[in-house]
Amino acid sequence: MKHVAVVIGGGQTLGEFLCQGIVDAGYHVAVADLNVDNAHKVAAEINQKHGMGTAYGFGVDSTDEKSVVQLAHDVERSLKRVDLVVYSAGIARSAPITDFKLSDFKLSVDVNLTGYFLCAKEFAKLMVKQKIAGRIIQINSKSGKVGSKHNSGYSAAKFGGVGLTQSLALDLADNGITVNSLMLGNLLKSPMFQSLLPQYAKKLGVAESEVEQIYIDKVPLKRGCEYQDVLNVLLFYASDKASYCTGQSINITGGQVMF
Repeated sequence: MKHVAVVIGGGQTLGEFLCQGIVDAGYHVAVADLNVDNAHKVAAEINQKHGMGTAYGFGVDSTDEKSVVQLAHDVERSLKRVDLVVYSAGIARSAPITDFKLSDFKLSVDVNLTGYFLCAKEFAKLMVKQKIAGRIIQINSKSGKVGSKHNSGYSAAKFGGVGLTQSLALDLADNGITVNSLMLGNLLKSPMFQSLLPQYAKKLGVAESEVEQIYIDKVPLKRGCEYQDVLNVLLFYASDKASYCTGQSINITGGQVMF
């Protein structure tokens, strides 16, 4: 039986790209997203290319425990097993700390950290029950290693994700389950980054059209992080070749962060 991956936040942008790439690598996939229509759309596109039953779409609110428990139940019923979990759900709010709303801070923590905890917990239970030496991979950010101006909520949650990854790795090592975080550089063409251009332009005191180049100039390899870069590293850490790697926070930053 083919291995099964669950991608939380798989209904759009990076998550959708990862779903497609994971299937191309030989997995069946459960596409889970807050927007259930998007999840079904991505699953339908995959099935059209690879055959019916290759992908299933599910709705989930990763910040709600009952919703995540239901997702785990539905995935087990539909796909029978889980070998890989990718937590790709994320949100960012940008403002100076003096103007940062508590509601935005809590939202950042809920989506970027609590959701990761809930999904890792429920799918780890499934892996342990089925005696599967699976993989749990969090899509994190360089903002989980270095602070980010005007992004206190996002950065705090992403730092928390590093500690959670290390703790989960220790908890699950006896079961052969590895847990790692991918620390992404700036996905300059992603909708999330593009939506923040006005705020970044204001922060930097430049025109919106100049923002991307400023961020590129900070990177030793002189380009932004691309979706394919993320997929390449993810597939390695999902594979048996990385079976001796756990609790790690792997930089995909073009040299911008090196620790």
